[in-house]
Amino acid sequence: MPKGEGKVLAQNKKARHDYFIEETYEAGLVLLGTEIKAIRAGRVNLKDSFARIRNGELFVHNMHISPYEQGNIHNHEPLRTRKLLLHRKQINTLIGETKEAGYSIVPLKLYLKDGYAKLVIGLARGKKKYDKREDLKQKEAKRDMDRAFRDRQKG
Repeated sequence: MPKGEGKVLAQNKKARHDYFIEETYEAGLVLLGTEIKAIRAGRVNLKDSFARIRNGELFVHNMHISPYEQGNIHNHEPLRTRKLLLHRKQINTLIGETKEAGYSIVPLKLYLKDGYAKLVIGLARGKKKYDKREDLKQKEAKRDMDRAFRDRQKG
């Protein structure tokens, strides 16, 4: 199955607006029981999350998973740091790339694949303000062309 296939539960749309995504990786997550239940219920938010490499391991920070409603006193903390599972070669590649200035690791989307929660992370380079404006212009031009084409088809 290609990356990103399965039931998409959360997307970080702002990431594609704020960053150029150079490369993507599919990572597994180390989760607690109440966390996976909350994720299956769709109670997850990737908005301000980011990934960081520490001691040769990859961790995701600020990923908000709401507490599970039927959880008991052993419910998880919503913003805890969670470990990501990648192959050693992939982690080494990410270490090398993030040492370069301007590169960071950003979570793009979370989905279920074969019963497991998977997170697509992207190696990202920050956009400048003029890059964002250019993207908006291109998006608007495409929308106008599609609208004109659609109107022409009707008439």
